Amino acid sequence: MRVEAYNQVQQIYQTKKVNKSQQAGPMTHADKVQISNFGKEFQQAKAAVASAPDIREDVTAPIKARIQNGTYGVDNMTFAEKLMSKFDEII
Repeated sequence: MRVEAYNQVQQIYQTKKVNKSQQAGPMTHADKVQISNFGKEFQQAKAAVASAPDIREDVTAPIKARIQNGTYGVDNMTFAEKLMSKFDEII
Protein backbone atom coordinates (compact mmCIF):
# COMPACT_ATOMS: atom_id res chain seq x y z
CA MET A 1 0.00 0.00 0.00
CA ARG A 2 1.40 3.38 -1.01
CA VAL A 3 0.61 6.14 1.43
CA GLU A 4 2.68 8.69 -0.50
CA ALA A 5 0.25 8.59 -3.44
CA TYR A 6 -2.67 9.40 -1.19
CA ASN A 7 -0.84 12.39 0.30
CA GLN A 8 -0.05 13.71 -3.17
CA VAL A 9 -3.68 13.48 -4.28
CA GLN A 10 -4.81 15.17 -1.10
CA GLN A 11 -2.39 18.05 -1.67
CA ILE A 12 -3.72 18.59 -5.19
CA TYR A 13 -7.30 18.92 -3.99
CA GLN A 14 -6.39 21.22 -1.11
CA THR A 15 -4.67 23.73 -3.38
CA LYS A 16 -7.77 24.09 -5.55
CA LYS A 17 -10.08 24.52 -2.56
CA VAL A 18 -11.21 28.14 -2.20
CA ASN A 19 -12.23 29.46 1.14
CA LYS A 20 -15.80 30.79 0.82
CA SER A 21 -15.26 33.59 3.32
CA GLN A 22 -12.33 34.94 1.29
CA GLN A 23 -14.23 34.66 -1.99
CA ALA A 24 -17.43 36.40 -0.84
CA GLY A 25 -15.81 39.45 0.67
CA PRO A 26 -17.42 41.52 3.40
CA MET A 27 -21.13 41.10 4.02
CA THR A 28 -23.10 44.01 2.67
CA HIS A 29 -26.62 42.66 3.16
CA ALA A 30 -28.50 42.42 6.40
CA ASP A 31 -31.67 40.47 7.09
CA LYS A 32 -34.80 42.55 7.59
CA VAL A 33 -38.25 41.72 8.86
CA GLN A 34 -41.23 43.79 7.77
CA ILE A 35 -44.65 43.25 9.25
CA SER A 36 -47.58 44.25 7.08
CA ASN A 37 -50.26 46.65 8.26
CA PHE A 38 -52.67 43.74 8.50
CA GLY A 39 -50.23 41.91 10.76
CA LYS A 40 -49.86 44.97 12.98
CA GLU A 41 -53.63 45.41 13.23
CA PHE A 42 -54.02 41.70 13.97
CA GLN A 43 -51.50 41.94 16.81
CA GLN A 44 -53.33 44.97 18.26
CA ALA A 45 -56.67 43.14 18.09
CA LYS A 46 -55.14 40.06 19.66
CA ALA A 47 -53.71 42.14 22.52
CA ALA A 48 -57.09 43.83 23.07
CA VAL A 49 -58.88 40.49 23.27
CA ALA A 50 -56.24 39.09 25.63
CA SER A 51 -56.60 42.07 27.97
CA ALA A 52 -60.42 41.87 28.05
CA PRO A 53 -61.98 39.89 30.91
CA ASP A 54 -63.43 36.47 30.12
CA ILE A 55 -66.72 37.21 31.90
CA ARG A 56 -68.56 40.50 31.49
CA GLU A 57 -69.60 41.18 35.07
CA ASP A 58 -71.80 44.12 34.04
CA VAL A 59 -73.99 41.69 32.07
CA THR A 60 -73.90 38.65 34.32
CA ALA A 61 -74.31 40.35 37.73
CA PRO A 62 -77.98 41.34 37.27
CA ILE A 63 -78.86 37.88 35.97
CA LYS A 64 -77.10 36.21 38.92
CA ALA A 65 -78.99 38.48 41.32
CA ARG A 66 -82.35 37.62 39.72
CA ILE A 67 -81.56 33.89 39.88
CA GLN A 68 -80.63 34.16 43.59
CA ASN A 69 -83.80 36.13 44.33
CA GLY A 70 -85.92 33.62 42.44
CA THR A 71 -87.25 36.27 40.06
CA TYR A 72 -85.47 35.05 36.94
CA GLY A 73 -87.84 33.33 34.56
CA VAL A 74 -87.54 31.93 31.08
CA ASP A 75 -90.43 32.06 28.63
CA ASN A 76 -90.65 28.56 27.17
CA MET A 77 -92.05 29.72 23.82
CA THR A 78 -89.32 32.31 23.30
CA PHE A 79 -86.68 29.75 24.23
CA ALA A 80 -88.15 27.18 21.83
CA GLU A 81 -88.32 29.72 18.99
CA LYS A 82 -84.68 30.73 19.45
CA LEU A 83 -83.64 27.10 19.66
CA MET A 84 -85.45 26.25 16.43
CA SER A 85 -84.00 29.28 14.61
CA LYS A 86 -80.48 28.19 15.57
CA PHE A 87 -81.31 24.67 14.40
CA ASP A 88 -82.49 26.05 11.04
CA GLU A 89 -79.21 28.01 10.68
CA ILE A 90 -77.21 24.81 11.05
CA ILE A 91 -79.21 22.91 8.49
